[in-house]
Amino acid sequence: MTGKFRLGLKGKMSLLLALLLVFVVTCLSVLVLSGIRENQRTLLEQSFTRQAEAANLRVREEYLTEGRMPPERFMKQLGQRLAVDLGAQSGMAVTLYTVDGSIAGTSLPFQPRADVQDALQITAQGQSAYITEGDQLLFLAPLYNAEQRLGTVQFHASLAEQNAFYARIRRLFLLVGATVLGIGFLIGYVYVRRQVNIIDRLNRVASQIGRGDYLSAPSVVRKDELGELAQGIYKMSRSISTSVGALHEEKQKLLETVGRLRELEQQQKQFIGNISHELKTPLTSIIAYSDLLNMYSDDPALLDDAGRRIHEEAQRLYSLVEKALQLSAMDVYEFETHAKTVPLRPLLEEAVARLQGKADSSKVTIHTSLVAGEVWADPENVMHIMLNLLDNAVKYNRPGGQVHLLNYTAASADEAHRMIIEVADTGFGIPEDAVSRIFDPFYTVSRDRSRASGGTGLGLALVRNLAEKQGGTVQLSETGPNGSRFRVELPLDASGCKG
Repeated sequence: MTGKFRLGLKGKMSLLLALLLVFVVTCLSVLVLSGIRENQRTLLEQSFTRQAEAANLRVREEYLTEGRMPPERFMKQLGQRLAVDLGAQSGMAVTLYTVDGSIAGTSLPFQPRADVQDALQITAQGQSAYITEGDQLLFLAPLYNAEQRLGTVQFHASLAEQNAFYARIRRLFLLVGATVLGIGFLIGYVYVRRQVNIIDRLNRVASQIGRGDYLSAPSVVRKDELGELAQGIYKMSRSISTSVGALHEEKQKLLETVGRLRELEQQQKQFIGNISHELKTPLTSIIAYSDLLNMYSDDPALLDDAGRRIHEEAQRLYSLVEKALQLSAMDVYEFETHAKTVPLRPLLEEAVARLQGKADSSKVTIHTSLVAGEVWADPENVMHIMLNLLDNAVKYNRPGGQVHLLNYTAASADEAHRMIIEVADTGFGIPEDAVSRIFDPFYTVSRDRSRASGGTGLGLALVRNLAEKQGGTVQLSETGPNGSRFRVELPLDASGCKG
């Protein structure tokens, strides 16, 4: 089974080049040869016209000398001599005819057999005529004396030399044309082959890119359209490589995200169970103490203790529900913020004052180093951030430990227009494997420890979301066995907000 014949680009370009060269050489040859033929005819006409004028002048002079005898008589008496004289003068064979078309004289040794009757009728009307037979040319022109017609002069010329010259030129053109055609085709074929090879190379490169093998450099370096095409293919390859790499990275991130979502789903399930238990515990205590109040209403000491216990459990229940609702509102309803210029130092002092009682009961000392300054934020959100960070610093500290709160304006160019707030504690620190996840909702470093301290894994998630709502950031800048340090950045004005 034979495949279908396919004329490739090399064949098409070579065939086109050959046809173009043939067309050009043929056109040039035809035009030049036509020009030569036209030039020969023009020169011959001019020569015959001059000879006819000279013959007319010679016959007229002779006619006037003879005393104006009738034209028929004049030509019959003097025609032979005039024909010989004109032949010698022109260098061509000359024949003279009378007005009625008979031969009056000739310089030829014999009279050529040619039918000149049609030509004589043309000269009788005052016009010249040509008769061509092979290599022989007869030119006939009328002879006049003023308005009186005297007869006709005939010049007999040979075209053999002109025809031979034309034939030589034609052969020369054929030879030169064939040579030019061959050389031109060879040069063109080599050039076309080179260009087509480059196109083949670009085609192979495109197939290579299609297989996922991307370029590290342009496959062709030229200062023309093919070079621009090669550069474009190289840029396309780099762009595709970058895009594929980005897609691969996105795929990996997506897989990681799916894994995190699954993990988050498990954490949520765990949180639901945990928070259900946490909600049940204070509610159980409240119900139990309420029952005691009904059973022992006459015991003042029991009443005081039960009231205090009910209050503590209600406070714990309220705090738990408030944090869960705040975080849920931020995730679902885009918790509203009302940013404005806020004096920071009084706000930080108030946050410390609110946690001072808890710090005293936990035997933790809070140290402050505060400077005056303003930030662009929602004051309620900033208060939530600081209360959560200070509460954690106190809650997860050692007995007799310390908490350090300080603020300052960023000094580096990268952090321009930012206020830095740092909260450091002297607690047990955060395990290394938990550092990347402490800001995730529902995550707690130690379940037992969190339950003992009333933690639900919502505080730091709330802090991160609130900080981002202000156009700021929060991060764990330091942790270890001697404590942890959290760093909050807030914009000084509206122009410093990120995002």
